[in-house]
Amino acid sequence: MHTLIPSLGLMGFGLWEMLLVVLILMLLFGSSKLPGLARGLGQGIRNFKGELKGPPRDDRSNGE
Repeated sequence: MHTLIPSLGLMGFGLWEMLLVVLILMLLFGSSKLPGLARGLGQGIRNFKGELKGPPRDDRSNGE
């Protein structure tokens, strides 16, 4: 029997799979370290996206 809960759209993972992943992460790292890990992951993704865009451009062409 299929569940009535729709997929979250994240690579085909449904609600139960996502809950299982969160439970395993809590068991491995503890609930107190998860926010720090998520924050570090988010900062890493932002830095990576920023590097893909290239270095910041200085629109001043006269060298000031």
